Amino acid sequence: VFDFNKAIIDATADLVCAYKPNFAFYEAMGNEGFDALKRTVEYIPKVIPIIADAKRGDIVNTSKAYADAIFTYFGFDAATVSPYLGFDSLEPFFQYQDKCAFILCRTSNPGAVDFQSLLCEFDNKKLPLFEIVAMKASQWNTHGNIGLVVGATYPEELKLIRQSHPDMPLLIPGIGAQGGDLAATIRYG
Repeated sequence: VFDFNKAIIDATADLVCAYKPNFAFYEAMGNEGFDALKRTVEYIPKVIPIIADAKRGDIVNTSKAYADAIFTYFGFDAATVSPYLGFDSLEPFFQYQDKCAFILCRTSNPGAVDFQSLLCEFDNKKLPLFEIVAMKASQWNTHGNIGLVVGATYPEELKLIRQSHPDMPLLIPGIGAQGGDLAATIRYG
């Protein structure tokens, strides 16, 4: 696995703005996978940010361990995190002020509508949950190290989030096989 990753890095390091290994595929391989992931992160040139596609978020002591593993042990620059358990579950990631936490906001998968589109009462308005997540993320962004995951497969929502939060970095998955349009993503994101 490391040799495969090394070949990709060697072929693309002068072309990419970041790498985003997905933890699930390495975790499924056990120790061999974790070793390949650590070696991969160490091999990537230091000038290229590395995002842990881990989607973490749990009670505080567990989140502290996740954040420490991702940022200290593995050496990632950023991680994807889930807001479902609230601020205290994400705060351990925010405390790494030189790292970025990308909060799942409007994900690219079809099932995103199951919860992220639900209308919820917030500040005496009915808003979709993904908008509330973005507003909360903006409020929590006291260190300037929080970004949002907003899928390319929902261009109108991407446009809304970018307009509402112009200074927050966006991680925009969903181009290609998932059906997101590159031109619309660039225009709206």
